[in-house]
Amino acid sequence: MFGFKKKSAPKELVAVVDGTLIPIEEVKDPVFSQKMMGDGYAIVSTGDTICACADGEVTMVFPSGHAVGLTLADGMEILIHIGIDTVNENGQGFTCLCKKGQKVHAGDDLVKIDRAYLEGKGYDLSVIVIFTKADAYKSFELAQDKTMKAGSTISATYTH
Repeated sequence: MFGFKKKSAPKELVAVVDGTLIPIEEVKDPVFSQKMMGDGYAIVSTGDTICACADGEVTMVFPSGHAVGLTLADGMEILIHIGIDTVNENGQGFTCLCKKGQKVHAGDDLVKIDRAYLEGKGYDLSVIVIFTKADAYKSFELAQDKTMKAGSTISATYTH
């Protein structure tokens, strides 16, 4: 009636893996730390199952299993990238538990990793969560608590 736009409440993203939350600038790969693919955050993983951070649709699954793309109902596009340089394994060490077009809910399992195999190869298994569509959100904020539990702990919030 008065043309006021209702401020939307921040949307929550749950942790994609067990581990320690870090700012994206601390990721040990300049493609991510310099935000070349978009802004976001990472979790230095201790778990071996990667899950959806929010309700949405799986819009991309890399053949190697090292990354999954989600599109949320509000248009937010998220890339979940597992490890640094793990694409070089061509799928070895990854078991994909989802498929393109699948509807998922926050906490649903997406990928299982063979942690012993990948760590044995020397990979950094940080899981990077990247917001690939810059105009889909106004701002985001990392959680204060840095200890993450996959599918339950809030890792970040964002606003439109």
